[in-house]
Amino acid sequence: RDRGVVRWKMEPGTAFALLPGALDGSNRHRGVRRCPRIAMSSTIPFRKYHGLGNDFILVDNRHSPEPVLSSSTARQWCDRHFGVGGDGVIFLLPPSSPEGHFGMRLFNSDGSEPEMCGNGIRCLAQFAADIGAVESGQTKLNVDTLGGLMVPEIKGEGMVKVDMNQPLTEPAERIPVDFGSGKNTGQVGPVEGKVYDVTAVSMGNPHAVIFVDDEAEFMAVDTALESVGSAVEMWEREPGTRSFPAGMNVEFVLAEEGGAKARVSVWERGSGRTMACGTGACAVVVAGVLGGKLQ
Repeated sequence: RDRGVVRWKMEPGTAFALLPGALDGSNRHRGVRRCPRIAMSSTIPFRKYHGLGNDFILVDNRHSPEPVLSSSTARQWCDRHFGVGGDGVIFLLPPSSPEGHFGMRLFNSDGSEPEMCGNGIRCLAQFAADIGAVESGQTKLNVDTLGGLMVPEIKGEGMVKVDMNQPLTEPAERIPVDFGSGKNTGQVGPVEGKVYDVTAVSMGNPHAVIFVDDEAEFMAVDTALESVGSAVEMWEREPGTRSFPAGMNVEFVLAEEGGAKARVSVWERGSGRTMACGTGACAVVVAGVLGGKLQ
């Protein structure tokens, strides 16, 4: 601690844990964020991984079924200016079912906790292998998540494949989505003058998939994603009744090459704009095929 600047030793893959409140900005002086004097009693090793730019902080938490960090501390770690930086913090836990090899929990960058994450579980599988937690020769892992049992497969050379299980499109309340019709399809808007047709899909976590008409609309939505994505996620079909009661990951999609290809702009619940979303990619294909937009 020197003149209001937090300093901590950065060994490869290791950071000192900052106690809750250390970076909450509660102590300020002349515009400089100060930290209270804190006693460092331990270090928390971590590693940083990404799947297609969807980046996470990975922590070996196998000694306890509960994450070693609180959601508020995880939010501080994810701060890209004052923390490590990331879309979330993922904890490798002991299994919670007889079939599981490991458990997984995740705090998003805003401190919220999703059911699971497709790119996140790929990073988790590689992390488990890298730290020697996976038995020699074992490639498939059963991972207990809040969204159910998921099975990533380590393919080698940094590649991990995930069996995402069956997508869920009904009943609507299990996604969950409420368009007032009991169906997983409906409309949201007007949002910035546009009414969107939405297909809701659960891949263990909820997604609202929206196909746009052309390149110009896709680029306009992508430019305004922070406002449009948030407005769609928080949309109320009537005052006090949200269409997406548990929040929603939102994908804006442009079908190309006759439906053989899709471009996607991703607004993730709890993280905002991200470079990629594994479960979102799967949800886009499901919605696109069912709606005749994709092959």
